[in-house]
Amino acid sequence: MTKNPDDWKPQTALVHGGSLRSQFGETSEAIYLTQGFLYQSAEAAEARFKGEEPGFIYSRYANPTVDMFEKRMCALEGAEDARATASGMAAVSAALLCSLRAGDHVVAARALFGSCRWVVETLMPRWGIETTLVDGARIAAWEEAVRPNTRLFFLESPTNPTLEVCDIAAIASLADSIGARLVVDNVFATPILQKPLELGAHVVVYSATKHIDGQGRCLGGVILSDKAWIDEHLHDYFRHTGPSLSPFNAWTLLKGLETLPLRVRQQTENAGRVADFLAGHPKVSRVIYPGRADHPQADIVARQMKGGSTLVCFDLAGGKEAAFAFENALGIIGISNNLGDAKSLVTHPATTTHKNLDEAARAEAGIGPGTLRLSLGLEDPEDLLRDIEQALARA
Repeated sequence: MTKNPDDWKPQTALVHGGSLRSQFGETSEAIYLTQGFLYQSAEAAEARFKGEEPGFIYSRYANPTVDMFEKRMCALEGAEDARATASGMAAVSAALLCSLRAGDHVVAARALFGSCRWVVETLMPRWGIETTLVDGARIAAWEEAVRPNTRLFFLESPTNPTLEVCDIAAIASLADSIGARLVVDNVFATPILQKPLELGAHVVVYSATKHIDGQGRCLGGVILSDKAWIDEHLHDYFRHTGPSLSPFNAWTLLKGLETLPLRVRQQTENAGRVADFLAGHPKVSRVIYPGRADHPQADIVARQMKGGSTLVCFDLAGGKEAAFAFENALGIIGISNNLGDAKSLVTHPATTTHKNLDEAARAEAGIGPGTLRLSLGLEDPEDLLRDIEQALARA
């Protein structure tokens, strides 16, 4: 077994990558619950603040436990550098805003999580940043939206909640041609099923709260990119605005990474079985799952993803009343706005995660009154199918 991390497969890197052991030689990573650090001398403190001597200064900037999580994520994603944040939205906000200024223009896919749309549609214009929302699945829509001051592209793929897939390589190529950067929210694919940096994206963000923790324990986020971009744009933003991740949460996320491939593999298998079952049910009017041949962007899925997803989106013909009856009849699957958990969870986006969008915007994003988002967990698939079947009978 080689000790060179560059030779490790992802599963190995997720167990050993970035480890920093103390003098006690612990097997599990240590939790460094400290705000600050001591220096051997006044000269050493000066050198560290100047960047002439390596080491930690303050846990708002960097922390040994957080550093291990960031390094392990870099090993998984194939990124040069990373910064971990207190939540997924802290990661999104920092990744989008750190390099922008008044007068810049941002193009974003229309199908976004509600809070992401708020940042793009409401917060950015307050700061003098122009924004345009487009149909993310149409490369022509991105091309038509470009302006001389376009600096950034932003998308989710697959999207929340309708699992639309964008052609990351094509959009990244367009960004390169105009000198813009592409930021990809890769939460729904996970780094196990899709690697945006390998497809040409410049920045990747995650809500680590989802699959990376995967067990409903803590919040977290992470931004990954090349070191030059992080040093030039993100470092000072991060240092002075303070969206840093707690060391305890970083430790929890490190433990989550150890089992990430196993969990995602089983969750994806469960999702595929559930999607096929729903597609044949008379009360279901639409099923969207990236692993099925009838997905609207199945050809792109085949090119850029290694599997479908851990999530399924579907519509009940009976609208909101049927969706609520279905949710309330479930015995194993819980009602929640979270996803990527070891426990299967169902969400009614129109009344929860996307409720702040008006009806027209929801319809434009493919979210109807009967739309449900199902995040599959680690339960036995036969139990899940029985639970879904009996709930559909009551819808």
